Amino acid sequence: MRIGLLLITIFISTAITNAQNKSAVSIQKRDTVGNDLKEVVVTGEYQPQSLKNSVYRTRIINSERIRLKAAVNIQQVLNTELGFRFSNDLTLGTSDVQMMGMAGRNIKILLDGVPMIDRNDDRESLNQIDINTVERIEIVEGPLSVSYGSDALVGVINVITKRPGKEALNLNARIQEETVGKEYSPFGKTGSHTQHIGGGWQNKGWSVMTGLTRVDFRGFRVPGPMTTTEEVVLGGSRWKPKEKWMANGKLGYRTDNFNIWYRMDYLDEEIESRGGYIVNANKSRNQRYLTNRYIHQLQSDYRFSDKLSLSGSLAYNNLTRSTKTTIHDYATGLDNPGQEKGEQDVAKFNSGALRSTLVYKMSDQISFQPGIEINMDGATGARIKGNPTINDYAFFISSELNIIKGVTFRPGARFTKNSVYDAPPVIPSLNAKINLTKKLDLRFGYARGFRAPALRELYYDFIDANHTILGNVNLKAEQSDNFNASLSFAAIERENLSLKTVLTGYYNNIQNKIDYLMSTVDPTKSELVNLDRAKTKGGTFENNLVWKDFQANLGVSMIGTYNRYSAEAKTYGESPAYTWSPEVNMNLTYILPKLGTSVNLSSKFNGIRRSYEAYTDNGLEKVRQTKIGSSTIADLMITKKIFKTFNFNAGVNNLFNITDLSNTSSSGTGPHNAPGQPVASQYGRSYVIGLSFNWSKI
Repeated sequence: MRIGLLLITIFISTAITNAQNKSAVSIQKRDTVGNDLKEVVVTGEYQPQSLKNSVYRTRIINSERIRLKAAVNIQQVLNTELGFRFSNDLTLGTSDVQMMGMAGRNIKILLDGVPMIDRNDDRESLNQIDINTVERIEIVEGPLSVSYGSDALVGVINVITKRPGKEALNLNARIQEETVGKEYSPFGKTGSHTQHIGGGWQNKGWSVMTGLTRVDFRGFRVPGPMTTTEEVVLGGSRWKPKEKWMANGKLGYRTDNFNIWYRMDYLDEEIESRGGYIVNANKSRNQRYLTNRYIHQLQSDYRFSDKLSLSGSLAYNNLTRSTKTTIHDYATGLDNPGQEKGEQDVAKFNSGALRSTLVYKMSDQISFQPGIEINMDGATGARIKGNPTINDYAFFISSELNIIKGVTFRPGARFTKNSVYDAPPVIPSLNAKINLTKKLDLRFGYARGFRAPALRELYYDFIDANHTILGNVNLKAEQSDNFNASLSFAAIERENLSLKTVLTGYYNNIQNKIDYLMSTVDPTKSELVNLDRAKTKGGTFENNLVWKDFQANLGVSMIGTYNRYSAEAKTYGESPAYTWSPEVNMNLTYILPKLGTSVNLSSKFNGIRRSYEAYTDNGLEKVRQTKIGSSTIADLMITKKIFKTFNFNAGVNNLFNITDLSNTSSSGTGPHNAPGQPVASQYGRSYVIGLSFNWSKI
């Protein structure tokens, strides 16, 4: 099958080369390079700002980099970025992200600046965004609690969707086929299959954009109908089949001083969990996890003058997660609803957000940005205690001061009223940027963070036949202090040659960090608790080289983490030391303009990750250190232009065939992971082939 795919790829590539218009060049080199002066950031800024002039250390992943990777979700894009690691929950078929050593619950996920909600503490919403509509991803490391409030303790990932361009009319489509390990059938019952269609129109300030995407992941090592329960357990990692439909639409109107637009995103996701055949009963238990998500957002901005502008957004999120369980009787051939606890369940989460900011430029040296933000969260469901709501009201203000030449200061403060928790009287921050020379910039900042427990952490209980995961209404709010600094050096800046180096460092100190504590007696039981102290510190060293048609990004980082379960650490036998984990990444892109072809190789080494687990020794509860093994992720993709409207891509993901990582934990690595079992990382090497279409009329 692999040889067949390779022969098909070679045949199509050869035919395309002979037929194509040789003058067509598919790659816009400047887009790939990401020139600091041309790349614009919006996250946390008063107005769109060049990357070089931003006071924040911001990373941008633009649409060209996404296209060159042929990614079908955001996890594939961030997998090889420094500081990011993903974990997979094979029981529920979901994934979570870590950033700078901290879990997803401390990371703010934004869609066009609007917060996204999740059913539990995993940031599964990150992979429920249609990658085909993404213009760029902006990543700000360090708390932005002043600007974005709760959850932004570690950083912000802002996914920014495409805006209308110069085209009066645009049509685009994409189809991509991928093996899943060694499993694949064309458009069939194995492998991964992606289809997308979209379009846009604009005239006299009005614009319309729409898109529809289907991603059909058929799973890996999926049990057959007669696979016994024992064989399911012995079979190892089982990746559940998952089908997603994602639809979106956008309507906007723009003039020179006024802009308003409405966007709606819809998700329909089904995850299939097949249980083993119960021999004595001649039955099997099968489950479906169904997710429906609506995101509505209305955004507008108005410029009164060069000195005064107003912007605002109104958003509503609605998330429904259902569990449907059926018992298949092989004697009768009938499917009957499961009757055990948790087998039939519907949980609903909703969130409303209002945000408005005013920017006043007093002079070229002094600017102010006051703003208000209101967030209202609610939840209902059989596993949710009562019908809880949490409302958050905030006023924030910051200023940008350029009083000293080459020096920018941005102090800020946020004042919050939470309906459940007493927030600190003020949440402060201070960021600064200093132009040491024309080529050397220094950034540093301090921010205080505050995160009230979410509804899912307080009131949501997950109980089924195999697990008991309890929310905790007595959780305390998290508070943090963050210090960060970065030094950027543009060593060479020439027309065909540039070299830039960035050195960063950070320190996070979180009080009352919320985490899972598993029972030392029953590993299927866990509860959310407050840790006395959690700390992370580390640094990165990144280098970007552009030489003619070649670009290389090389980086290395060290991440240190420390969790103290109790102020009486010695009582628990806990070591007060940091645990360290290295990362090394590389992204290489080579463009062949005459052939309209690009080659992209991205890879990342993730070092051993250490953590602590609770255990019982002679009746005493203690804590010990555990390890999860290292791995190297590598993806290779070739993209070729066909005439003016088509792009053909073929490549290999997970070149080194990584599957499971070693694990020394005896109590599992999460509430759904089996004790002492290897940690599922990837499902093995996969082969990709795809074709995309993009036609526009100016």
